[in-house]
Amino acid sequence: MPRTNASGSSLLFALSIVTALPAWAGPPFLTDDPEPTETHRWEIYAPLVDGEGNGANFDGAAGFEINYGAAPNVQVTVELPTIYEHDLAGTEWGAGDVAVSLKYRFYHDEADGLSIAVFPGLTLPTATNGLGAGEVTGFLPVWFQKDSGPWSIFGGGGYALNPGEGNRDYVTGSFAVSRRCYQNLTLGVEAERQSADKVGGGATTSLGLGAIYQLKAPFRLLASAGPTFEDGGETTGFHAFLALGIDL
Repeated sequence: MPRTNASGSSLLFALSIVTALPAWAGPPFLTDDPEPTETHRWEIYAPLVDGEGNGANFDGAAGFEINYGAAPNVQVTVELPTIYEHDLAGTEWGAGDVAVSLKYRFYHDEADGLSIAVFPGLTLPTATNGLGAGEVTGFLPVWFQKDSGPWSIFGGGGYALNPGEGNRDYVTGSFAVSRRCYQNLTLGVEAERQSADKVGGGATTSLGLGAIYQLKAPFRLLASAGPTFEDGGETTGFHAFLALGIDL
């Protein structure tokens, strides 16, 4: 899934190290890339756990992301999350907002190594226990990627529609760099930036480390984590991601 939900996306710098495997982007990183799933192939992330917070107060999702290469240069993504919220009073769980996205790579030049895609998505108010946005939300990004030998530069950004009482729409931007190196392993560092998504809130910046380990086909293990800083905030938050990737 694009690592975005009603709470936000990113301005991102990622440095990754990999072998002669594809230059994976997207999960577990906070940005995405324009590369769609291969035609008539599946990418599944399950189980998937994603969270962010501050101290004992954190929330996130656990569930599934399903990507399907519906046609050349077209990827359909469906996210089926269970939402959790934790504070000093305990933990609450419930069904999350289902998300549907469509990636369309409208420019691809193999000789030049440049690709560009749009990846608009919607979340539907399917959550229970008041844990979701309660509204239809949307994200309208454009992503690019430039490959050169073992190196890839990718990123982009967009506009997030975030209706609801106390919420505000926000903009994002992202940039990342990856490199192929060790057998079966991708390592990365990243930084993100997002404008405020709530009235009276501040923009945030996140730093992180990410890793992808290629297990015996068709499985991959993906993980990332790091601190999050809010403009004007007095404490440091965190974000984390863990998933098993399956390529079919």
